[in-house]
Amino acid sequence: MKGLWFALALLLAGCGGGADTAANLKAQWIRDAYATIASGHFPRLKAVSWWHENWDPVSLRIDSSEASLQAYREAVSDDAFVTEARFSGGKLLPPGDGRYYLAAFPDFCGPEDCVSAERIRDFEVLAGKPIVWAYFSDNWFDPATGQPRIRFPRAAVEAIDAAGRVPFVRLMARTRYDEGMADPVFSMQAILDGEFDDALRGWAIAAREWDKPLLVEFGTEVNGEWFPWNGLHNGGGRTDGYGAPQLADGPERFRDAYRHIIDIFRAEAATKLTWFFHVNADSEPVEDWNSMAAYYPGDDYIDWIGVSVYNGSWVRDEDLSFREILDRAWPELTALSSDRPIAVLELGMSEQR
Repeated sequence: MKGLWFALALLLAGCGGGADTAANLKAQWIRDAYATIASGHFPRLKAVSWWHENWDPVSLRIDSSEASLQAYREAVSDDAFVTEARFSGGKLLPPGDGRYYLAAFPDFCGPEDCVSAERIRDFEVLAGKPIVWAYFSDNWFDPATGQPRIRFPRAAVEAIDAAGRVPFVRLMARTRYDEGMADPVFSMQAILDGEFDDALRGWAIAAREWDKPLLVEFGTEVNGEWFPWNGLHNGGGRTDGYGAPQLADGPERFRDAYRHIIDIFRAEAATKLTWFFHVNADSEPVEDWNSMAAYYPGDDYIDWIGVSVYNGSWVRDEDLSFREILDRAWPELTALSSDRPIAVLELGMSEQR
């Protein structure tokens, strides 16, 4: 959502208000968010991951102010937030009752892939508590040349493992960072047509040989039009170009592309992967065909369901609490599956700087 945030945050930055007021608003939002999670208000919610990054003028880092930092440290000090993962057969299990995994994107820089053990340690020192997993992007292009590339991110995975944390890999099917448009290479149809099967097999084989648990998602915030895997860029609401005539082509192509990727990994016996399905709390565009359910690959493929929840003051007309945002999305989220655990994979709020 970075491109959308940037444009609208400029409007927020010019709306006045003191820095102290902004810091106090963010601090209170943080306290309320983690208290709501720990209260058990969302029964199937089992993990929360903060997005720790700033880009001008958005300030999501937990240390964007002293008040926000102290609020975060106090909030996560609750024993309900645990820092040891449970696995069975290489798959991530939910924590015990009344417990929630604590995780983060620990500022792996703008491309979201500047991974190092030092950055993880820096975040944990700020937070005053370890994290379970570190979340990063596996962008499908070579940053030096801009050429398409699908390759197991071994250096990043090894760095996170060296820090004693679980790697969480976002498979980002894009060849550029531009938002709100189709990717010229990695369309969902091209994935379905098998154009990248060999590269995906190579990734899967490397993951199998790594032989340690990995958390993986494909199609981050798929119901958001800012990413190229959203249905808008892959057929939209049309029903006459792909698959079942009663289903919208765009979401159906994504659903089947995700299934295709997982089928390749299974064929290569890459079994120590936990697969997440990740949506945004609000769907854009607001169209019936762009529902969360339309994209869901199904319980036969997905182990966990994830959602992004960001403070709405710079992306919508109303300012909502964490609870209010997730209350709106919760019925649609829980309708996806009767038993899959749910994680807030991206949580954040900005304050003015």
